Amino acid sequence: MSASRRLLPAVIVVLLLVAGVVFLRNRSAGPTPPPPPARPIVAAIRAEPRSFNRLAVGDRSTMLLSLLLHARLVQLNQRTQDIEPALATKWTLDPDGRTYTLELRKGVAFSDGTPFTADDVVATMERLVAAGNSGLKGVLPAGGAKATDANTVTMTLASPNGNFPYLVSVFNAQTVITPKAYAAGTTLDKVPAGTGAWKLKTYNTQTGASFERNPDWWGGTTPLDGIEFTFFDATGPMVTAYQGQQVDAIVQFDVLSGKSLIDDANFNLIAAPAALHRQIWMRCDKGQFADKRVRQALAYTFDRPALIQQLFQGKAQLGNDHVIWEGYPYFDSSVPQRTVDTAKAKQLLSDAGVSNLTATLHAGQLLEIPDLATLLKSQAAAAGITLNVAVESLQTYYGAQWCPAKPADPPCSGAAELGIVDYGHRGTPDVYLNAALKSKGIWNSSQYSSPDFDNAFLSFQKAVGVDAQKAACKQIETILLEDTPIGLPYFYNYLAGSSKTFSGFYASGLGQAFFSSTSKTA
Repeated sequence: MSASRRLLPAVIVVLLLVAGVVFLRNRSAGPTPPPPPARPIVAAIRAEPRSFNRLAVGDRSTMLLSLLLHARLVQLNQRTQDIEPALATKWTLDPDGRTYTLELRKGVAFSDGTPFTADDVVATMERLVAAGNSGLKGVLPAGGAKATDANTVTMTLASPNGNFPYLVSVFNAQTVITPKAYAAGTTLDKVPAGTGAWKLKTYNTQTGASFERNPDWWGGTTPLDGIEFTFFDATGPMVTAYQGQQVDAIVQFDVLSGKSLIDDANFNLIAAPAALHRQIWMRCDKGQFADKRVRQALAYTFDRPALIQQLFQGKAQLGNDHVIWEGYPYFDSSVPQRTVDTAKAKQLLSDAGVSNLTATLHAGQLLEIPDLATLLKSQAAAAGITLNVAVESLQTYYGAQWCPAKPADPPCSGAAELGIVDYGHRGTPDVYLNAALKSKGIWNSSQYSSPDFDNAFLSFQKAVGVDAQKAACKQIETILLEDTPIGLPYFYNYLAGSSKTFSGFYASGLGQAFFSSTSKTA
């Protein structure tokens, strides 16, 4: 017998032993384990939500977190940045221009399993009307929403309004649909059940919040299993955290603090012109700014191009002391643009019998606002106006300076005589006009009251078609430029973004971020 033939059985035995070991190892290992869950995206947002109250939400952090939990009747289209159906799949307007019929999405449930019906929509609308919602006040009367059947709601408005779908969309932050049994004043962390893509997992007022996928969301299965938010008090630390790979996305940042992000090739930058702006309110009912000539004088000290360059490096558009942004199709460019005119400012003050005007300019600690206040102080000084800048935390600012809860009638009648407040992007100017400028508006910190303006706004609401809306807006622009209840020096571009290790993250100019299509790329 040859040596090779004698070795063959031994080789076979060794191979069988090796195969057996492999077989036994495979048997002991069991089925191939599933891949680990997709790591949550970590996003940076400013500060902790102040109220977490769906109806009273005014700060952007609360707006954002409520959006994740709750759907609205109408949502934002990621591609067009315009509205599209959400919980309402279709809406039609009767010939009278006042009655909308909304068909609701069938088979939807809240995240606790409770079916979503027309009764939830009606109850939500009633709560919003009772709370004097910024977009719906004077538009939808009490009892105006009625359930025709389980999947149909009719809304009969106080007067014709072609923009009503925008007022029940993401552009009116408080209009998240809550269950019929929801009690007004209950915060999101106490009753988190919603119809949104996410469920609240944890919430810490000091550090952040986390969300997990809602497996029963009507929109499908989100690519990510969860989202984590880290709270920051300023933009600078957000940028530092991103550079240190502690966060993956920043929901909003300013040009000055975030220039390194704009120049970062590995950062997916979202940069879009928007109706974002700052209103410099001046009390029209009493005090040093009751005379419109004094208000005009301050507005004539604004060097708007210089503000845009210094604060935004050109990433903004001129404002003209009214809220009709040039990006709206009904903006009327024929209204003259106010420019810096120190001599005219001095003359207006002289005509009003005012000398040595001294006032406190209140400002919240938000993005570029403190810098804006400092620049306005410098510019006003050229006309002999002394502005003492007082900056405070947003945790107290809104309730102490901008719109104190008391006195409650009229709203904001306890506001400081001069201050700066932030406004997010809206698809139409209705909320700005209705809440901030209409007589007794819920956010009317200037206490402006003008029958001419109120009538022009009503004409805009009733207008059908761009030509009619543009005619109404020309009136609005002209009246506000003349009366100057607010100064509005610019509209600025919205900036947000994420690491390129994630795709599908997007945000709106209202400070809302959307993660339902976000996925990991690496």
